[in-house]
Amino acid sequence: MISWIQRTFQRHFRIIFIVLLGVTIISFIVTIGASSGSLNQSGRGGITRDFFGHNLASQADMQQLNSDAALSVELQIGYTGMDDQQLQQYALQRAAALHLAREWHLPAPTSEQQVDFIKGLRAFADEKGQFDAIRYDGFRRSLQNNPRTSEADIARVVADDTEIQTVRQLLDGPGYVLPADVREAMVRADTTWTIGVATVDYASFKPTIAPSATELGRYFQENAFRYQIAPRVVASAVEFPAINYIGQVQVTDAEVRAYYEANPAQFPAPTPAKEKAGKPLSTIKADPAKDFAAVRPQVEASLRLVRAKNLAAKAASDLAYGLYQAKVADGPALTAFLAAHHLSAKLLAPFTAEAGPAELGGSPEIAAAAFKLDAQQYYTEALPTPAGAAILLWQQQLPARTPLLSEVRAKVLADYTEGEKRQRFVQLGSTLHNFIAARIKAGESFDKAAGEAATGGIKIEAKTLAPFNMRNRPKDLNSTVAGALETLNKGQLSAMAVDADQGFLVYAAEKKMPNLNEAGPEFNAMRLTIASYMARLGANNYLGELVTAELKRTEPKVQ
Repeated sequence: MISWIQRTFQRHFRIIFIVLLGVTIISFIVTIGASSGSLNQSGRGGITRDFFGHNLASQADMQQLNSDAALSVELQIGYTGMDDQQLQQYALQRAAALHLAREWHLPAPTSEQQVDFIKGLRAFADEKGQFDAIRYDGFRRSLQNNPRTSEADIARVVADDTEIQTVRQLLDGPGYVLPADVREAMVRADTTWTIGVATVDYASFKPTIAPSATELGRYFQENAFRYQIAPRVVASAVEFPAINYIGQVQVTDAEVRAYYEANPAQFPAPTPAKEKAGKPLSTIKADPAKDFAAVRPQVEASLRLVRAKNLAAKAASDLAYGLYQAKVADGPALTAFLAAHHLSAKLLAPFTAEAGPAELGGSPEIAAAAFKLDAQQYYTEALPTPAGAAILLWQQQLPARTPLLSEVRAKVLADYTEGEKRQRFVQLGSTLHNFIAARIKAGESFDKAAGEAATGGIKIEAKTLAPFNMRNRPKDLNSTVAGALETLNKGQLSAMAVDADQGFLVYAAEKKMPNLNEAGPEFNAMRLTIASYMARLGANNYLGELVTAELKRTEPKVQ
């Protein structure tokens, strides 16, 4: 369903989508994005952060808000087109608008209003932007086999969006638009282009780069901040491997079966043969008893390991409590205490706050616990490790420092080489531009000129695209290539623009402008489209302020 919507409407309404997202949604995000942050990080037991009837500290509430928002966008513009943060902000906007509808005592939308709203959705529009009943029926049929979205979900979101539309209409501004703005939008959307694109492969560009000691030293000095070694903790660990406690674990058949049933995804049944007793796989019935018997050894081993890790964690916790109860001081007293319990501490390699000790799996949680220690509180609580459990014993904290070049020479050399290669690649682009432009001026085709420029092992792929405009742009048109068209006239060749590991030179073979007559129907249609979206700025600003105020009101207080 989603792929069909995306494929169809990216082709025919892309510019309208961009305007809609840019004005209706993105502008809202700019208004409130800085104040919201991550909304559900504090979602632990009992914590509530009410936002117009939704608990932002609840994962379930946030998931429902975001799911409805994603479905709303897909229905209205044909595809989601947002990252997670943008979607979250749009979800909050919807909640705020529905709150206003309740506060203003707006009547629930009628069936007729919802039908009219559905007829205006982009997801059900034909090539001309008109409601297509066949597409709507096909969409409904697709829901029968969609495990994620039901007709009830669609009905709820449509009802909410119909009500939100009424709220927006009450908040909308006048929607003024200047003729110059309309002409600019028409030029961008409706200009017909015939272009050639030469794609230069960055990986095939292999210049010889051999910096002298002086050059490398200067680069290191200028970029020393990039190689600063972060503060590190030096600690030792008293480990409690789970394997040491396996022998203490006893399990019953009933416990093994219960563990299996509680964790079915961990123990899939063995894949049967494609045919059994002459029967196709699809006709073979599952046998739960046999499935369990086939994986029982793995289930029991897993359960034993889980319980052994619990025993290891308890032993580690008992040690930490023993240190606290006996008020054991660091130093000889600690060494004697560990020896009395037949334990020893293993020194760990220094580690940073971002990555815990490699010997314990590099856990950031272990690193966070270690960085809370000092000379007074020198041991942690029990910490889970891949092998079982451990407690950490603080030795010292090493401050941040700038290393010697000799310590990080390999990384510095790699960074210098990559940076120099990038600079030379840009210079190569200038050389290629001049060469290809000269060949075109001499009468050669763009494709042939680009092919002749591919020397010294550099790979250049040249192709000429069929005529298009931005309303029906090719689905594989690179955004960097599209951006280059902003400044090109017919017969011009762009400078090489670099995107990731490719360089692009764009040649405008043809450029046909749209009819910009203000009396024309195309001009009037674009004017009305832009005006309707500009009118929404008032609603967005109001809702943005409402959301910001509510987030601030419910912000957890810092103790």
